Amino acid sequence: MTENIGVLGKKPSQRTGVERVVNAPLPTVYGKFQAVGYLDHDRGDEQVALVYGDIGTDQVLTRLHSECLTGDAFGSQHCECGDQLASALRAVAAEGAGVVVYLRGHEGRGIGLLAKLRAMALQAEGLDTVEANLALGLPVDARDYGVAAGILRDLGVESVRLMSNNPRKRDALQRHGVQVTEQVPLLIPPCESNITYLRTKRERLDHNLPHLDAVAHWS
Repeated sequence: MTENIGVLGKKPSQRTGVERVVNAPLPTVYGKFQAVGYLDHDRGDEQVALVYGDIGTDQVLTRLHSECLTGDAFGSQHCECGDQLASALRAVAAEGAGVVVYLRGHEGRGIGLLAKLRAMALQAEGLDTVEANLALGLPVDARDYGVAAGILRDLGVESVRLMSNNPRKRDALQRHGVQVTEQVPLLIPPCESNITYLRTKRERLDHNLPHLDAVAHWS
């Protein structure tokens, strides 16, 4: 893997409000990545893109991963987020090139950690994930992908093969000027702890999760 990835030698982008601050090697259990750190001047968030290999500009295998402390760090089975992150990192390493943009500020589909935990408590009482957010007076999905598009443009990426089951994420990225040439499924086997959550994502949030049909017998 080379040290110069995409267009990392150029000056940080200012027109998007995203400033590239640092590029550091990051050896992981999945392979040797470059961690490219950004500052989102609009929101004040610190962001990171994990870049593997020479990514080029077109049809770059890409994952936009929303921060999920409970899933990514603690291995929660309430969602599939941790497994999706691991699968995406393995996929770009197997591909030989790709990007995983880890989006901070997206916790709980953008409502924040404490609000997400409150929503999870309501789900334990019988509400689904959509109903729980609304019961708290919060949006169902408050995420914005403008910063992700800015990061990809700074890396020189013009089009992606997007690892996601969420067509709304694809549409949002395209609205921000990054072409999605393919939506690559990222399907994680469900468990009894997350099957209701995943069914809600399919039925109420338009996620493409055909593998859930195989566990139709679960209540």
